[in-house]
Amino acid sequence: MFGERWLAETVNLLELVVEAAGALIIFTGAMVALVRFVAVGVRKRRSAAFVPVRLSLGRFLTLGLEFQLAADILRTAIAPTLGEIAQLAAIAAIRTALNFFLGREIKEERKELAGAGRDQPAGPADTRRAT
Repeated sequence: MFGERWLAETVNLLELVVEAAGALIIFTGAMVALVRFVAVGVRKRRSAAFVPVRLSLGRFLTLGLEFQLAADILRTAIAPTLGEIAQLAAIAAIRTALNFFLGREIKEERKELAGAGRDQPAGPADTRRAT
């Protein structure tokens, strides 16, 4: 009895720590993105200049969602009921879909950034021919 209660309390504590870590990651990412957004907005004022800010925020959100999913898994680690398993499946599906679409958007933005770098005129070092 004591072992089971200790295990349940330990898992509950771990769940809270992992969930808090996920929330902290998302909050940190939002604050970093806000500061970068303001800085870019003041300096450049071009919509393309905000793409790296969005990419950075997307990475934080993806990582934070992974931590949140880990906390949900911990929540159902000890003798889950059928309802808890169904709830975990629904949460996992939603978070996985969010991560998929965030990842796809990050990939597209990276391609866009790479393409923008190639469209710029070549500098003096880039005009030499390979021999």
